[in-house]
Amino acid sequence: MLTLAFDTATDVAASALVRASEVLGERASRAVRILEDVDALLGDAGLGAESIDAIVVGTGPGSYTGLRMGLITARTLSLSLDVPVAGVSTLDALAEGSGGAVPVIDARRGEIFTLVDGEPRCLAPDALDVRAGTTYVGDGAVRYRSMIEAAAGVVPEDRDRVHVPWARNHVLLAEDFGPAEAVEPLYLRAPDAERRLRA
Repeated sequence: MLTLAFDTATDVAASALVRASEVLGERASRAVRILEDVDALLGDAGLGAESIDAIVVGTGPGSYTGLRMGLITARTLSLSLDVPVAGVSTLDALAEGSGGAVPVIDARRGEIFTLVDGEPRCLAPDALDVRAGTTYVGDGAVRYRSMIEAAAGVVPEDRDRVHVPWARNHVLLAEDFGPAEAVEPLYLRAPDAERRLRA
């Protein structure tokens, strides 16, 4: 089975083309280039879009705009290619790609997205329960490195690949394939525009 996977929830959008357990190609760029990356992955593998059997998309949490872009792309491709889609949490993919480290995504506005007892949460950075010797990964871990390291947590170097939610990990975690419209984003909080309207 040939699976196209991508995640646009963070500043670095990741995409991959995977056949069974073999990664045929992988890219990382900005979310706005996701279709270009998909086209390049297929071209590098010498395949056409009609070869895709399934799609896996990152469901966040992360940037509202990035998440919408990823889900709309997944739905459009699913409809045009008539293939099923599965959604995978960006936090789970980060943890999978780092051997079980604690994923921390920069949620902006002085907040982070992370897992607490296996459940996704939006927290103030100082509410993160940093444990000595535990590794923390993701753009949020990089941003709040000094706070995490002050509590004896471990954050790999900024350029380390473990800080990217690589799409190959989404394929490993994907389970429930079905209609694209059944895949829902994991927002954890209201979009900025909606908050401004309420104010």
